[in-house]
Amino acid sequence: MSDTPPPSERAARQAAVVQALSSCVPAHALLWDEEDTTPYECDGLTAYRQRPLVVCLPQDETQVQAVLQTCHRLAVPVVARGAGTGLSGGALPHAMGVTLSLARFNRIVRIDPLARTATVQCGVRNLAISEAAARHGLYYAPDPSSQIACTIGGNIAENSGGVHCLKYGLTLHNVLRVRGFTVEGEPVEFGSEALDAPGLDLLAAVIGSEGMLAVTLEATVRLIPRPQTARCIMASFADVRDAGNAVAAVIAAGIVPAGLEMMDGPMTRAVEDFVHAGYDLGAAAILLCESDGTPEEVQEEIARMSEVLQGAGATAIAVSQSEEERLRFWSGRKNAFPASGRISPDYMCMDSTIPRKRLADILLAIAEMEKKYALRCCNVFHAGDGNLHPLILFDANDPDELHRAELFGADILETSVAMGGTVTGEHGVGVEKLNSMCVQFSPEENAQMRAFKAAFDPAGLLNPGKVIPTLARCAEYGRMLVRGGQLAHPELPRF
Repeated sequence: MSDTPPPSERAARQAAVVQALSSCVPAHALLWDEEDTTPYECDGLTAYRQRPLVVCLPQDETQVQAVLQTCHRLAVPVVARGAGTGLSGGALPHAMGVTLSLARFNRIVRIDPLARTATVQCGVRNLAISEAAARHGLYYAPDPSSQIACTIGGNIAENSGGVHCLKYGLTLHNVLRVRGFTVEGEPVEFGSEALDAPGLDLLAAVIGSEGMLAVTLEATVRLIPRPQTARCIMASFADVRDAGNAVAAVIAAGIVPAGLEMMDGPMTRAVEDFVHAGYDLGAAAILLCESDGTPEEVQEEIARMSEVLQGAGATAIAVSQSEEERLRFWSGRKNAFPASGRISPDYMCMDSTIPRKRLADILLAIAEMEKKYALRCCNVFHAGDGNLHPLILFDANDPDELHRAELFGADILETSVAMGGTVTGEHGVGVEKLNSMCVQFSPEENAQMRAFKAAFDPAGLLNPGKVIPTLARCAEYGRMLVRGGQLAHPELPRF
């Protein structure tokens, strides 16, 4: 996060930037008054806020290029922003920078049913792609819970997944080409609509780079045929360890469900009160296991999964008998985040990954952390690929609660690393997990990441101060934990 400069310095810089950008975009596309810029002060991670110096809303690529060239000439930081649904502070503004809103880039360029691709601008909503492709019997597989609002540009920045990522992959596996500009305003393209692309394969590096390397303006994504049918199993478990073991048992049986999600008791109670999905409120955990394909394939796979789940200790199994019931089962999972917002003033949604066999271990560890930090936590998982989403409930108006929530979150991430996992799955690092990157990666690894960014952005103007921690920050993080007696995992290195 950037420190706010003295008002006089900020005002002078703001006037100079507004004047320079006035030649790039129309007057109505520039916002700088406090009332106008406040809506841009945070993304979905509301615990951290910063008003931008200027907000710019270009409407075509020529304007974007001119804005980037001007900001680069003036050495002004640029933070690209889509729908603002991110959960790690990746779109947090820079106090002396320009927030580049790409909300107007919301056009579906073309749907090619023969090639099974869609070419869309970065501001197109995730769900809108599937809606446009539906008439061809196709859809876009990655389905984050925020898909009704989140944009494809943001999905590319964070390498978003969704409840069906186990079978169909993350954004990385479903994007063929990304086009945009470097921070200097130079046109750049990664990947190709062909089976291969000339030169270095940098598409995988750009997807998930959190706006650090380039500004995405257009993408070509892969579409797949909509399955003939889909059914969902809701399995209840009296013990979270049984539920965790059931996940491993399903995968070990050679089954790859279309979706495999877990929710603990507090989470199911929160969402049941919100959407009335029909969840078993007496269960310690429930699993949602979906099968899709032809009717024959689904019938066979549902039978196999039911047998595995029963053998793993499921206390109750319900199978959707209609499309309406299937969607109702999923409605609770899709509304986990807003349901948590109904029972707490604020929540911090964590995001880490662990080996599937450690699912029960992390749940039990989080239960102990609730006592340690005196805060509640609801848990929901992309269980099939070990991606955790614990939601720490707190009140941001209470500085002590916010501090305890931050320590709680850091403890979850460090515990994930100690169990053989990573500090992020699909929400990104942003500003939220900068400290945890000090635990996951060595100084040499962080230096390599900084060098890679410098190859694209030598001046460090594109989304600065995020994702890659400095050595000074890592050192201060270690000292803070030692001073506070919060060194939960002394076996982990801290640099």
